[in-house]
Formats: sequence, structure tokens, C-alpha cells
Amino acid sequence: MIIEQIYTGCLAQGAYYIQSGNEAAIIDPLREVAPYIEKAAGNNATIKYVFETHFHADFVSGHVDLSKQTGALIIYGPNANPTFEAHIAKDGELFKLGKLTIKVLHTPGHTMESTSYLLIDEHGKEIALFSGDTLFIGDVGRPDLAQKAAHMTQEELAGVLFDSLRQKVMTLSDDLIVYPAHGAGSACGKNMSKETTDTLGHQKLTNYALRVDMTREEFIKEVTEGLTAPPAYFPLNVKMNREGYDSFTAVLEKGTHALTPDAFELMANETSSLLLDTRDAQLFAKAFIPNSINIGIDGSFAPWVGALIPDIQQPILLIADEGREEEVVTRLSRVGYDHAIGFLKGGIDAWIKSGRETDEIISITAEQLADRREKSGNLNILDVRKESEYFSEHLLNAKNVPLDYINEHMPKIDKDRIYYVHCAGGYRSMIFNSILRARGFENLIDIKGGFKALKESGKLQLSDYVCPSKMTNP
Repeated sequence: MIIEQIYTGCLAQGAYYIQSGNEAAIIDPLREVAPYIEKAAGNNATIKYVFETHFHADFVSGHVDLSKQTGALIIYGPNANPTFEAHIAKDGELFKLGKLTIKVLHTPGHTMESTSYLLIDEHGKEIALFSGDTLFIGDVGRPDLAQKAAHMTQEELAGVLFDSLRQKVMTLSDDLIVYPAHGAGSACGKNMSKETTDTLGHQKLTNYALRVDMTREEFIKEVTEGLTAPPAYFPLNVKMNREGYDSFTAVLEKGTHALTPDAFELMANETSSLLLDTRDAQLFAKAFIPNSINIGIDGSFAPWVGALIPDIQQPILLIADEGREEEVVTRLSRVGYDHAIGFLKGGIDAWIKSGRETDEIISITAEQLADRREKSGNLNILDVRKESEYFSEHLLNAKNVPLDYINEHMPKIDKDRIYYVHCAGGYRSMIFNSILRARGFENLIDIKGGFKALKESGKLQLSDYVCPSKMTNP
């Protein structure tokens, strides 16, 4: 027996490979399916099933491509209504995989089709629960994402989730291993642990949502409290997962079309494409194509693309580090951005050598900021971290303008004033600066190393709490 969690950090997503004998199953695969096929072939196994825990919102699953390429049967739980061929299992239905048995446990609440899969060994012992977005380590799935599809309020869905957990999950053995679909960093929950597996017994002791003495009303209140608006791309990913999509091979071929500077510029003008530069933030700051935005590939790339690029159908032209173009297209496709139409061959160096114009963003160190503050007095400092990060600790007099809500904050920023912008480490601040730069804001200065560098410098006064009601416009 093989159970392997295949965890993708930038999406905080766990897919699973299970094998018994020469038969394998995949649970919640990523968009690019070649690794699963190669793993099965290397183990002399045939992929028999593709189990989907629900219609995912935060990524596009590889279920359709994997089924087409291997003949594996796609399986959903009750209430699922895909437009492609799939087996809609009944609650309690059993599937044989070599000497193993996989039992369907319908656990609605996150969505109404949400289903967990219970793995049973050849001796009849229940050994693992693949819980999807029903149960995370330290949290449970948020109940607000499926309101429209289910024609229910988030409170009603939370009540359904309460019943699923109490009647289906918490009745299982304490020594069962829980394998969730996500870990810390995913927008599908709000309090997930960095751990990606645990025993059910330990979760019963430590997970706030599994408290034995918790009433239904308390559960609904605590699970729905503090939920932020989900990223705009979530409904579009659900649609793709339910209705199907273009093959990953076709998306990759289109996106990895190499373009000379002449062809790149021509296509940018003819297609009104978004220019997406995926290089390191500080490299981007030194020289970039005017009106391009920076979302670095070495970070939470796909989630930020989904959060900040509203039109999933918009053509995208890429400026990337040489040799990483395929990686960029792959990671875009994981969240449904299938319309990359090419990349700049030779990268920014080729653009510069062609004699074309570049832009830059001034970036200074924490020490330089401290010197300027000492000489000039109060400076306009924008902290683009999440509210929770800002409330925990921030620079005195800094204003919080979270990157997540950049469009809401933009009207409050004066184009004629100079602002010093930082995040936690420098990744998000450059995204923020590049987006505003593309919209005509020319007086934004980036702080290298972000709040970490500012704090370590010891030269700027910190404040450890601010009441949200007292926050003012930048």
C-alpha cells in the first residue's frame, strides 16, 4: 500500500496518490497530470479512479485531463452535477482499489456536494480520511463559497457542516489519519495549521470547530465570524471544474510561444494584453517594461494572480526569467488563467538591447527610510500587509492599505504625494507599486526587505496595536 501526499506550497493544496497492487487512485489532482501518470507508470500501476472531494474554487483540478489520458473513472459524491462523464457516488458506496476499499462519506457544508473518502485496509480497518475542504488541520471549510449555488445562506451551510462533522467525521476512530485538501495559506479556511496531516483524535482535542461541548449556534457563529470576501476568480474556477476546460497541453503550447521584442510589442498593442513580469521584485524595480505589473513566481504567485487580475479571459504576455516560462504558464493554468499567449524571448535583457524604453521603481533600505524620517519628520508610509498583520505590529503612523483591497484604496492615494510602501518582506509591496505605477502613480518608493528589515534595523518606532475604527485615509 502506498499513500502519498503531493503538496503544492504556493496553493497550499494537497493532492493524493494511493496505490494497492497494480491499481492507483488520485484524489484532487492538480491541473498538470503528467506527474501522476509518470508516478503510476514507475510503480507498474494503472490509475483506476480520480476522486474529487468537491468542485474546487481555488484551483482548477486535473480530473478531466487525467481521465481522458488514462481512462480513469471520475468520481464525485452526492449532489454533484458535472457536465462531463463522471460517476456520482451514493453516500456509503464502496470502491475497490487492489486490496483496499474506499468508502464515500457525504459531508456537505463547505459545498453541498462536498465528500470525504474513508480508506479501509484489507483487514477492514479504517486507516485514513481524505477530508477535502470539510475538515482541515486546525479548521474547517468556510461555508460562504457555495451560497449562490446551494440557494442557502452561509449560516445555513454552516449548520449543514456542523451536522456532517458530528454525524460523519467525529464518530470515526481517533487513530484515523486526516489528509485534508489544504493547509495554512489557503483562502478556503481561516485558521488552518501549517501541519498538513494529523490524527483525528488530536484534532478533536485541538480544532476549535470540533469541541465536544460546542452547540450548533456556537459553531455557526465561530465558523462564519471574520470571513473576508473570497477572491474574484473562485466562481470561475468552480465553473471550469464543473464544466471542463481546454487541455493543459494546448494551454502550455500557446503560452510558451517565444516572441522577439518586435513581435512582443506588436502583440501587446494588438491584443490589449496584460504584461505580467514574474521576476524577483528587486530585479523588476531596476528595469521593467512600462505598464507591466510584477507578481513574482517565487512566492504565492497563483493566489495573487487570482486575487488581483480580475479578467480571467484577458490575454497575458509574460516577461520571465529565462528557462522558467513553462513554469509560469503552468502555475497560471492552475487557477484558470489559460490565456497566456506568449513570452518575451531573451527576457528584459532582449528588450533593453532592442533600445526600447524601460521604467523603474525607486527602492530604498530600512536605514535610508529612517534617515529620511529623521531629516524630514513624518513621512507617508503605506503598509500593504493584511489587517491582521498590521494590527499585530506596525510602524508608528503607518497607514494600512492591504494589497488584497488595492482597488478600494486607490482613490484615497494622492498621486502628487510621495509614499513609502512596505509589506512583510518585499514581495507584496512591489506588486502594489507596480499596479499603481501602471495606473499613473509615480511617487511610490519601495522599502527593501519590508517590515522584517524595518524592525531589525531598530531605527523606527513601532506600535503594537491600532483600533480599526481609528484608521484614517492615506
